[in-house]
Amino acid sequence: MTASIHPLSVVDPGATLGEGVTIGPFCQVGPHVALGDRVELTSHVVVAGRTTIGDDTRVYSFASIGHPPQDLKYRGEPSTLSIGRRCLIREGVTMNPGTEGGGMITSVGDECLFLANSHVGHDCRVGDHVIFSNNVMLAGHCVVGDYAILSGGSAVHQFVRIGAHAFVSGLAGAVRDVIPYGSVIGAPAHLNGLNLIGLKRRNFSRETIHDLRRAYRLLFAEEGTLQERIEDVAVEFAGHPVVREIIEFMRAGGDRAFTLPKPDESGA
Repeated sequence: MTASIHPLSVVDPGATLGEGVTIGPFCQVGPHVALGDRVELTSHVVVAGRTTIGDDTRVYSFASIGHPPQDLKYRGEPSTLSIGRRCLIREGVTMNPGTEGGGMITSVGDECLFLANSHVGHDCRVGDHVIFSNNVMLAGHCVVGDYAILSGGSAVHQFVRIGAHAFVSGLAGAVRDVIPYGSVIGAPAHLNGLNLIGLKRRNFSRETIHDLRRAYRLLFAEEGTLQERIEDVAVEFAGHPVVREIIEFMRAGGDRAFTLPKPDESGA
């Protein structure tokens, strides 16, 4: 099935359109854009730059996808933006490609949901099944793991890593890394336990959740240094793949420190 392009849209002849693409009225598609099979641009959507959008993704009105990064160091290098399959990108969403200083690519995984007016900055890496609620702001060079949820109005500082299955509450300001399965609140954000609701929704077993809670309490206990506690938990839970995700995330480190609990909130 060939692409369906509304006569009031402008699609550059150099663009690559997959089978069954639908482009509604008042859209603009640039010459280096590639739209996968059955991609739909509803209306008033602009897709620019070297942007690839995967199969079955739908983009709603006034989204601005692939325009130059909001980075003063950008000098027109041919960086890219890659968006995965079966994503839903709602009204007013903005996504920028990468820069030379960040690896030249911004990437978004499969089956992600971006609600109205959320933003993905340059050089970010967003995993699969991620949810951005309305007005979420993701600064440049951030990493967001699979199944993470960022609630409405939350902001993530540049170079911050958000671990898989983590939860960032509404209006939170994440200025430090958030461990996988962690839940953070406040501005600046602090860790207030595990994302227990998310774990249950994802059908993690009661035994796994129990082990995660015990590992969390040990990681953020008062005894010893954080590094010592990380190694202690690594030994005690050596055969536990879910806890190992947290340990590997913390061992890998990054440009930012870790979001920690408040002194009186070390429970999970």
